[in-house]
Amino acid sequence: MTEMIQPLVSIVTPSYNQARFLEETIRSVLRQSYPKIEYILVDGGSTDGSLDIIHKYADLFARWVFEPDEGQVDAINKGLKMTTGEIVAWINSDDLYMAGAVMEAVKALQANPEVGMVYGDGIMVDENGKLLDRHYYRTYDVLDLLCFEVLLQPTVFMRRTVLEEVGLLHAEYDLVLDHDLWVRMASHSPILHIPSFWAVERSHESAKTIALSSKFVEEAEKLIGSAEQSASLGPRVEAHRRQILASLHAFAARRLIDAGEHRQALRRLSQAFMQKPGIVIRYWYKLIQALGGALGLEALFLFYRRTRRKIQHQTTRVIVGEKGAELVDK
Repeated sequence: MTEMIQPLVSIVTPSYNQARFLEETIRSVLRQSYPKIEYILVDGGSTDGSLDIIHKYADLFARWVFEPDEGQVDAINKGLKMTTGEIVAWINSDDLYMAGAVMEAVKALQANPEVGMVYGDGIMVDENGKLLDRHYYRTYDVLDLLCFEVLLQPTVFMRRTVLEEVGLLHAEYDLVLDHDLWVRMASHSPILHIPSFWAVERSHESAKTIALSSKFVEEAEKLIGSAEQSASLGPRVEAHRRQILASLHAFAARRLIDAGEHRQALRRLSQAFMQKPGIVIRYWYKLIQALGGALGLEALFLFYRRTRRKIQHQTTRVIVGEKGAELVDK
């Protein structure tokens, strides 16, 4: 890849009171091997020492903002509006890019000009960087996304021209904001999976995916309701209604289990089974988890999961090395 054909990649990090993780996120971006990165940081006015970290790297940002905002969607959209790159992405201030991620994303988009968005596989870690799970994907289409095949957000890189066509994040979503955008991207142009680990998502108690699990359900239902009313997506929803509704109920059940609402999760799984039994069979382990939770056996399941992860991953952790995040045994 010569200098003449290296497109500018714009990356935005929204942040608010994430000083504990912010510096590692910044380093994982700045240490990427790809040479043409426009890095923009948007902080909502943190009070936890984040500003000191921002000042430490201030000369390496293309732009940075430290001012009150209206939440994550506002912060990300603010940053995206500042970008000038041909390829754009955002990474939250508790997540990380794996070494080589940006270079691989650029190559994938250049090799597939018909594609509007590429994404890799993802790694989930705990607050201390200890490996929890590896998330493997495949190439999805818009129907898959309407059926809530969910991506780890920081694995995604978008072509600016397509993002401008479909629009920025929608303010009515706080939790499925990224998935709504992926649906719109996929309805415009093909999307492509690259079988390589590109990003790390951190799971901790203050993360929205943990703290607000039950509220995902309301937004997921709203997303499908909006798709039904859409001129481009409505016919697809109608043609695959049972599959989409079953997948919606199964997605809701998984989030309700995370929130500890096991009886409601069982009701959702029952509704999914009535629409499309195969969807529930696919998530049989969640059915067992919901049944166990409803019977007061959630602690036993969590013990099993912790033990399984300990055996599988032992001492594997993610650290930020010279070229981005890397998996190491410590």
